[in-house]
Amino acid sequence: MTHTIAYNVLQILFVMVFAPLYAGVLSRFKEIVQSRRGPSIFQSYRDIWKLFHKDEVISEETTWIFRFTPYLVFVTPIFVATLIPVLTDYPLAFAFMADMVGAGFYLAFAGFFAALAAVDTGNPYGPMGASRTRMVGFLAEPVFMIVFFTVSFVAQSTIPYIVQQKWVASAAAFFSPAHILLLIAFLMLILAEGGRIPVDNPTGHFELAMIDESKGLEYSGRGAALMKWGGQMKFLILACIFLNVLLAPWGLAHGTNAGAVFAAIPQILLKVFLLALLLVAIETSLAKLRLFRISEFLGAAFITSVAAMVTSIFPGV
Repeated sequence: MTHTIAYNVLQILFVMVFAPLYAGVLSRFKEIVQSRRGPSIFQSYRDIWKLFHKDEVISEETTWIFRFTPYLVFVTPIFVATLIPVLTDYPLAFAFMADMVGAGFYLAFAGFFAALAAVDTGNPYGPMGASRTRMVGFLAEPVFMIVFFTVSFVAQSTIPYIVQQKWVASAAAFFSPAHILLLIAFLMLILAEGGRIPVDNPTGHFELAMIDESKGLEYSGRGAALMKWGGQMKFLILACIFLNVLLAPWGLAHGTNAGAVFAAIPQILLKVFLLALLLVAIETSLAKLRLFRISEFLGAAFITSVAAMVTSIFPGV
């Protein structure tokens, strides 16, 4: 029991430490593809460090929601990191506290409070971005639910550790049409939730075009650092769910000794960096969609997830 708690702490540290690096690598890959120099892959660490050492300015018109939200956005991905296989393929101390549906609920809960905090400021751009974020969430959440229902039909469970064992144990299940459609739908969700083109441009700073970034416009100092760091951890968590649970549940530690767990760290980093290459390829090869086309993009993800569920229920069709 003691070593499983220690490995849970290690998984949390993995997400906290490497989330800014993953964001920096994504930005660096994008700059290279666009033939620009761009910032260092460690720039996210510098930004977070700088924000933590700046004064925090809070409007007198805001309520407790605005002050509470950065801590919730920061803590939620840390909690989800204890529920999913980040470094080990066997359940750890808190693995059965919630399933994949519960993990999605916690992430959505933090996103809901972030939207409330944006409205709380009274800044016209914050509510504009919050309404767009809620529109994306309203369209993305049904896809999340259908994806998890499909996983439950195929793997007979929604516990992440049991699901990833299903794909490893059965090659037929891994290469089934339902699983392929499931991967496509979840990848589209990652693009939407991560603010990636063709849905959004996370590097843009034009207020009228912002979606996800506009929620944190009014934060400064510690609040801005927590919002930024929490968003990066959420994106890495989604990448770990996609890779370690659904797509490539390899490289995770099989043994309970510390050497096997530490050896899994570079293998997981290699997988997430390869995913970063795929995301950058999608982001740079597709033009940014107009706002009213976002519903079409997520509608396609919903149809794909429904097709995956129907294929899993009726495999002979």
